[in-house]
Amino acid sequence: MPQTSATRLGLAGGVCTLLGVGLARFAYTPLIPALVEADWFSPHAAAYLGAINLLGYLIGAATAHRATLVWGVHTVLAACLAITVASLYACALEWGVLWYGFWRLACGITGAMLVVVGVPAALSRVPLKARAYTSSLVFTGIGLGIMASGTVVPWLAGVGVAVTWLALALVASVLAGWAWLAVLGRLPPLERSTREDHIDARLPTLALCLVIAAYSLDAMGFVPHTLFWVDYIARELGEGLATGSGYWVVFGLGAMCGPVVAGTLAARLRFQPSLALALTVKTIAVCLPVLSTDWPALALSSFLVGMLVPGVVTLTSGTLSTLVAPERQQQVWGWATLGFALTQAVAAYGMSWGYEQLGSYRPLFTIAAVALAMASISAIAAVRQASR
Repeated sequence: MPQTSATRLGLAGGVCTLLGVGLARFAYTPLIPALVEADWFSPHAAAYLGAINLLGYLIGAATAHRATLVWGVHTVLAACLAITVASLYACALEWGVLWYGFWRLACGITGAMLVVVGVPAALSRVPLKARAYTSSLVFTGIGLGIMASGTVVPWLAGVGVAVTWLALALVASVLAGWAWLAVLGRLPPLERSTREDHIDARLPTLALCLVIAAYSLDAMGFVPHTLFWVDYIARELGEGLATGSGYWVVFGLGAMCGPVVAGTLAARLRFQPSLALALTVKTIAVCLPVLSTDWPALALSSFLVGMLVPGVVTLTSGTLSTLVAPERQQQVWGWATLGFALTQAVAAYGMSWGYEQLGSYRPLFTIAAVALAMASISAIAAVRQASR
């Protein structure tokens, strides 16, 4: 396949992850204070609206593959792009909690479907040798969303909540329109798999289970950084909100680099060893705030965890694409996304409860590091199993 085709597929997949995760989920977090200050919602209601999006993501991950069996890949992608964009416009209207709750749930469902369906739609149509490059483009969307959540969205929020949602919706409209008209709406049917496209025509069950287990444990491992990092630095360490927000910008810078670094690493080492290495480094990075609260440790932890949030997603998706035939990639990636979404939701609520009981975030980083250590072991075992 020509490099330009791999590039266009990668960029279209990147639009799916940017809209489905970057804007549908991460853009809401920095808007919570603005929503409360503007008296649109109470703090409790704003938190509930954030949680219902995770519920939607879980529902979407569980139903995405079956939806494509009923309506087809093209129809599902078109509907999910349209609904996700519509949800951004809808959130610009101050029409109450039920209105917001419906659209936050809806964009959670369609966001997960865009990831489950859109990612393999891009990766399954490129040969193995181009997959690392295409993966780096596909998951840059997540990094862009995280970066925007720490920089552009707070700046726009200072102008107004409605203005912020409308700006995000306009950007999403342009990107979704290009992705559909130029690439996704013209996807060719999948060619039958060949021996060189994947490891074995049979489903390598144990290796797949180990990779999916590693990915699910990773979801638990990054929860403290993605939910509590700014508050931990600002209040628990007494550094103030401005300093905490500064570390989140460093986190976003890392997220921007993550897919590119992961793609480069996979091109050199292959996907499976790269995944094991990335999870090991992430374990160390999550441990750093427990070992030291000096600024170099906090900055390094911010950057590395930020880099490896989309980096691990990139490497997991690439690893699964090498284990199964193209026609099975959507189904298997859906299993992995469902495991990730379920663990993430349980960990988010469980760690929030744990913080209320313990009164400190530090033990949560220890729990996360243990989960990541287990993920690393699972990924290493998957490498050995797949090599057989």
